Amino acid sequence: MVTPTARRVESLARSGIQAIPKEYVRPKEELMSIGNIFEEEEKDEGPQVPTIDLKEIDSEDRVEREKCREELKKAAMDWGVMHLVNHGISDDLTERVKRAGQAFFDQPVEEKEKYANEQASGKIQGYGSKLANNASGQLEWEDYFFHLIYPEDKRDMSIWPKTPSDYTEATSEYARQLRSLATKILAVLSLGLGLEEGRLEKEVGGLEELLLQMKINYYPKCPQPELALGVEAHTDVSALTFILHNMVPGLQLFYKDKWVTAKCVPNSIILHIGDTIEILSNGEYKSILHRGLVNKEKVRISWAVFCEPPKDKIILKPLPETVSEQKPAMFPPRTFQQHIEHKLFRRTQDALLSDEE
Repeated sequence: MVTPTARRVESLARSGIQAIPKEYVRPKEELMSIGNIFEEEEKDEGPQVPTIDLKEIDSEDRVEREKCREELKKAAMDWGVMHLVNHGISDDLTERVKRAGQAFFDQPVEEKEKYANEQASGKIQGYGSKLANNASGQLEWEDYFFHLIYPEDKRDMSIWPKTPSDYTEATSEYARQLRSLATKILAVLSLGLGLEEGRLEKEVGGLEELLLQMKINYYPKCPQPELALGVEAHTDVSALTFILHNMVPGLQLFYKDKWVTAKCVPNSIILHIGDTIEILSNGEYKSILHRGLVNKEKVRISWAVFCEPPKDKIILKPLPETVSEQKPAMFPPRTFQQHIEHKLFRRTQDALLSDEE
């Protein structure tokens, strides 16, 4: 019988293996695009993920305020991903969140197993590793900790790590501040579509229903990083995703038919526009394809917070104001749950087709 710890990528990485198991090896056509992440990050030629300074997002000075908002809107339309600086969340708080998450993962695997999730039974919160959920049986080189962090009345505190002692306080405060930042971003994106500033927030569930789910991704050192991926190429299903990381590069974006490596920008939070906003905006704002690379030298940790609409209460479809004869609706009406299922079904179909070729 396989012990639970044998499934953990961290245990695998620490076992001293020189070659990774075949289920972690990416398909041939994918391997051609995987390079050394440290070399990739140093390259300065070609397009770079935009950095948006939010300092003036609420400025009294109308010109400064509009300039800041216009830059954010442009990045959301062109890239769908950006580094946010001067985002209003203190470096002290983001460092506490990162220290707390790292301290949880620094514990022995046996300690973390006390928080193990059970994906098969639908208990998705807790400590886990990717299970093969597609026909090709591929696995990703990561372990993770996943839980709902906002609204506060929907949290299950029994699943929150007891160690380190600062975990709950730091993560809770970060969730509150991130929720306010999400409101600001959604307001700017609404205005960018010619809508009232509260419109997108309302369409994704408002303060009561928009869920903030945190996933701490832990990518152990990998003996053959050129063969594996930490996270396979995907777009986020969320409305918005905010990401902190431990300044080890790994994120790549598929922009204009090429993989572009995101730089490590100090004191920034990465913002992704997710599928939900792409659908509501009828494709005006982009949900960009992205993936995570791993490396031999350093453990990479990232803290992703997905801002998600309720699963079944809202029908996601292009807002009437974004649809015209020239620009018909690009997406059919679906609930958030149906959208997730549609993407999983399509991935499975694609994997089956590639197996047959």
